[in-house]
Amino acid sequence: MKKYIGLILALSILISGCKKDEDTIIDSSVPENITVQNFMWKAMNIWYFWQQDVPVLADDHFSTNTEYIDYLKQFDDPKGFYEDQLQYSADRFSFLSEDYKTLVQSLAGITKSNGLEFGLVRFQGSDFVFGYVRYVVPNSNAATKDIGRGDIFTAVDGQKLDVNNYIDLLFGENDTYTLTMADISDGVATDNGKEVTLTKEEGLVENPIFLSKTFEINGKKIGYLVYNIFIPEYDEELNKVFEEFKSQGVSDLILDVRYNPGGDVNSSRLLSSMIYGTDTDKLYIHERWNDKIEAVFNPEDLNDYFANTTGKGTPINTLGLSKVYILTTKSTASASELVINCLAPYLDVEQIGTKTTGKNEFSLTLVDIPSNSYVYNPSKEEDINKNNSWGIQPLVGRNENADGFSDYTSGLVPDIELPEDLENLGVLGDQNEPLLARALQEITGVTAKRDFRAKTPVYLITSSKMFTPVRDNMYLANPKIPSLTTP
Repeated sequence: MKKYIGLILALSILISGCKKDEDTIIDSSVPENITVQNFMWKAMNIWYFWQQDVPVLADDHFSTNTEYIDYLKQFDDPKGFYEDQLQYSADRFSFLSEDYKTLVQSLAGITKSNGLEFGLVRFQGSDFVFGYVRYVVPNSNAATKDIGRGDIFTAVDGQKLDVNNYIDLLFGENDTYTLTMADISDGVATDNGKEVTLTKEEGLVENPIFLSKTFEINGKKIGYLVYNIFIPEYDEELNKVFEEFKSQGVSDLILDVRYNPGGDVNSSRLLSSMIYGTDTDKLYIHERWNDKIEAVFNPEDLNDYFANTTGKGTPINTLGLSKVYILTTKSTASASELVINCLAPYLDVEQIGTKTTGKNEFSLTLVDIPSNSYVYNPSKEEDINKNNSWGIQPLVGRNENADGFSDYTSGLVPDIELPEDLENLGVLGDQNEPLLARALQEITGVTAKRDFRAKTPVYLITSSKMFTPVRDNMYLANPKIPSLTTP
């Protein structure tokens, strides 16, 4: 994504502003029992977006190496150390993993999962919750069972779901569990006697291109794309979808990212180029990093423009649209929101659904590899400290669109408010599915006598995607970063 190759950073440039004298330099050797904490502090000291706002991460916080070591020795739990000592209070999205390999696999769409993607909703006036199926990942364990979109479940292994137990029951150590299914009517979910047993399996690969199709209505060719996560490994396949749209004469597009929690920043740039255009002189995003990182970049290196080729050099297939329709929910986050925000200066974006998450920062995958400034690189896994499997995914920057706007931490508000209906979720890709039908109505101008109001609107607590290592993360998948060091 970024052309960082030409940026060379002498260690003295960074250190000069970080130390008062030689005694402030933190030695590279630390006791084994604080290896993880040492990695976390050094990586966060370099990259963390709020580095200047966390007192303990200040370059001059420790007077001597001994003081630094003694500080780290106070903390036995790496997770607690990271969250309580290093993470800024306003940071809602940074996270960590005890196994960086699981983390990077998840970023590539490979997880341990049964393939059931669902949301969780609280019963009105109680602590009980129930789940509703959003979609089933093809070729998964769930795909072999009698369960699908719109189905409701209220219990796991005979235990009613509530606000205190749903995490352990659905996302705990048990790989196999049995769901108690229910019917919903007038907002009330009633068990129907049906049970479905599901098993999580290693290595499930989810193709983010869940569905693409073209409608022809009243002479209009309308493309529809359900895209569920931004993964660079699927950029070429995504480009082929737009090649098909072009060959079919698509003049309008409905982009469905209602269940898309984000992903790779560059993949969002490529998708936006496929929608709008390939003018590489037009600014897509401007990146904001912490002050010490920004100081090493030429200002132009913080800009990223629309693309005319994929990462593999394939010409971008663009529709060149002046308007796009985007379907959203509370689960629409990070890189999905980036598409909405960064297209807005150039074309009419009509957002239909409910308000998005409000995540405008991006992250890096950091591991214990000082020689690469702690930035994960798959080609350098041999250099990662064999005694430290932890990975952290801190927020390291914020994206602005071409107008300089990035203030959507409360979420992007739709132009047409339309929550999903638990009693009528519909079939994804079916013209009668409520959100799709509303977008089609906007495009075609056909106003059939239909009440779009949701009988039982979704008030989401959380979703299954929030319990994967990637969660609602927006990240730089293949950054080319200059060599940096800690004080």
